[in-house]
Amino acid sequence: MDDQSVDYSRKWYVLAAVGMGIFLSTIDGSIVNIALPYLETSFDTEFALVQWVVLAYLLVVSTLMLGVGRLADMVGKKPLYTAGFIIFTIGSVLAGLSPTIYWLIGFRVLQALGAVLLLALGMGIITEAFPAFERGMALGISGALVSVGIVVGPTLGGILINLSSWRLIFYVNLPIGILGTIMAVRYIPSIKPPGGQRFDFGGAAALLISLLSFSFALTAGQDRGFTDPIILTLFALFLLFLIIFIAIEWRVEQPMVDLRLFNNSRFNVGLSTGFITFVAIAGTVILMPFYLGNVLGYSAIQVGLLMAVVPLTLGVFAPLSGSLSDRFGTRPITVIGLIVLVVGYLALSTLQVDTSALGFVLRFLPIGIGMGVFQSPNNSAIMGSASRWNLGIVSGMLAATRTMGQTTGVALLGAIWATRVFAHAGEIISGGASAAPAQAQVSALHDTFVIMTVIIILALVMAIWALVQERRGQPVTSVEPPSSQ
Repeated sequence: MDDQSVDYSRKWYVLAAVGMGIFLSTIDGSIVNIALPYLETSFDTEFALVQWVVLAYLLVVSTLMLGVGRLADMVGKKPLYTAGFIIFTIGSVLAGLSPTIYWLIGFRVLQALGAVLLLALGMGIITEAFPAFERGMALGISGALVSVGIVVGPTLGGILINLSSWRLIFYVNLPIGILGTIMAVRYIPSIKPPGGQRFDFGGAAALLISLLSFSFALTAGQDRGFTDPIILTLFALFLLFLIIFIAIEWRVEQPMVDLRLFNNSRFNVGLSTGFITFVAIAGTVILMPFYLGNVLGYSAIQVGLLMAVVPLTLGVFAPLSGSLSDRFGTRPITVIGLIVLVVGYLALSTLQVDTSALGFVLRFLPIGIGMGVFQSPNNSAIMGSASRWNLGIVSGMLAATRTMGQTTGVALLGAIWATRVFAHAGEIISGGASAAPAQAQVSALHDTFVIMTVIIILALVMAIWALVQERRGQPVTSVEPPSSQ
């Protein structure tokens, strides 16, 4: 990845510019979660409609990542990233001004279009801006901002709503968006990709339909049930168009995703384990406010402060683990991080109806430490497997696994928890799972966190296998750029 022609003197300014974009776009994917009850009241509507304020954002972000990554490899990252800041900032202000719930959902889609450009390209820009021996540290800082954004959203949202109203959670993006745009224009290097490249419209369309079907199936399945014929049809469409996409990518001369990337075990394991950890943490972030508010009776501000345990520990451990991975290699550090996560999810499975604030913090702490230790070296391993010509698409794939992990985690683990609540309550509660007796909710949490633990153990086994392969000296497969003929 090193190139002597690259000017590394502005690397920290580049990191600051990208960091603001990553933090803004990630935090806005979760900050609205805590505002949903207030939106329901403010617009005098039902939750089934209000939830699309969150779902519309996640659907757009999840489905367009890879297309944006490939486009950046063709036209350059700087103009697209700068446009992302502008679109996101305008969308934020308009969202805060929304007169109806329908306008708010529409402006959230606009926000998401800007967020796609920021999230998909951030890792690639940072990888270009730093030399290889500092990549882990730089990606550690940016990776910390991603996870902090996901988890700190509800915290900040609770504080802002109590200070003023839900509209403030959108207006707060304006000054950061303006500053980020200025820094992007001034400091992000303008690197021109080689010419003669063509966009794979067929592959992009097939992938879009596949991911949309998958995302709709996950989100709609929470209400209709995952055995509903419509949901099963959506899953079938997801598989069908995924197969079509793969067939197209093997055949076209300049594919959107070069499938030879998947010959690299470091790349495969990195994406897979990263996806699994984000499934788990997204489910945790959705469920914990219900436990803290409904069961333990804490206010929105108290819930936000208790949830801040994870971002605080992430902020400390992510850059540290990134620096350690620059010295000792990525794989051993990721294994350590996953071990800590296993301990954390096992600890959360012991929460009770009368757990103290300190008891909750001590159980929640290993989640932040484990994610911080794991994520930075894992991101470094993935980006380090990319050549300069495909940094955009690899960065997009990394971001896509993160957002798809969030969507999957919210839908899957939320559904598991609700199902187990009804099972422990012995009946279907008319007010939903959150209206069930406290003990039924907590018992369901125990079941859900045990399942999360099993999922993380699966990721740990994969990481250990990759470490063993690495120790045996298995060669890393390199990929030549596609022909531009």
